[in-house]
Order: sequence, then structure tokens, then C-alpha cells
Amino acid sequence: MNTENIGTWAGLVWNALNDAQKALTLKELRKVAKLKVNEMHCALGWLAKEGKLNFAEGKDDIEVSLR
Repeated sequence: MNTENIGTWAGLVWNALNDAQKALTLKELRKVAKLKVNEMHCALGWLAKEGKLNFAEGKDDIEVSLR
């Protein structure tokens, strides 16, 4: 794992959210982006640090959307 990989995973997450045009739960996002749990968490951290994500507590899971 290195910053290049994390940047690539962040791109996959961003594209998945952009294509969805709506908030996705972490479970949905992981399935759409086809990432392992740790890969998705690294990607979410990267995008969150850049201020590109919104997070909301859903009924059963956290929902993520683009800002």
C-alpha cells in the first residue's frame, strides 16, 4: 500500500459516487467501487481530507455523497 494506490482507490470511490448521483451507504459504495474494506477506508480518508465528501448517519449504515 502506498499513496499512489490510495489515490487510485480515491478515484474509484469518487467516480462511483459521481456516477450514482446520490448518496451511497458504505456497503453500497464498496460493492460499486469493487474495493476491499481497508482500501475503501483509505480512499474515503483521502477524499475527506480534500473536503470532497459529505457523511451522514443513515438508518443502518453511514451514507456518503460528493460535496
